[in-house]
Amino acid sequence: MFNLILFGPPGAGKGTQSELLISNYSLVHLSTGDILRSEVAAKSELGIRAKELMDRGDLVPDEVVIGMIKSKLEANPDASGFIFDGFPRTAAQAEALDGLLTDLQTSITMMIALEVSEEELINRLLNRGKESGRSDDQDKSIILNRIEEYRLKTEPIKDHYAAQNKFHPVEGIGSIDDIFDRISAVIDPVI
Repeated sequence: MFNLILFGPPGAGKGTQSELLISNYSLVHLSTGDILRSEVAAKSELGIRAKELMDRGDLVPDEVVIGMIKSKLEANPDASGFIFDGFPRTAAQAEALDGLLTDLQTSITMMIALEVSEEELINRLLNRGKESGRSDDQDKSIILNRIEEYRLKTEPIKDHYAAQNKFHPVEGIGSIDDIFDRISAVIDPVI
């Protein structure tokens, strides 16, 4: 089983690259952002709670996210692999994910990190906010808070996977196809 974590700050292009990875490598997409947004749209109890946090740019609590991921993994027992998009976001989530996958007799194959400058991230997110209407992408102060949350809480998990020789940085600037080619150059020798 090939399990990939696609990693990077908000606006790095994880969603765009995930679509290409899913179609080219037949992976099941696990995007915590998409899962949470669908809960928000459904106005579920989780969605209402998550929306309050997301509107401030804060992270949703680990136990909620981990429970959602576990449910998705168990719902796809015949998958050839998963792409984790936006998860794990904290060291506790990385450890919990490793434990969940061990229980399912698999593990993370690699983490690919899209590396993009802060200025480019802000521009991408503001443009996405204009196009999508997402409130969390329309306010520069919220965007800066999301980037800071990423730096403080999420970026340190690079070390978790680097210690397992699973961390691979990839430049996230350029055309969508150029970035995908760089990602594929990392994946293809492993598959």
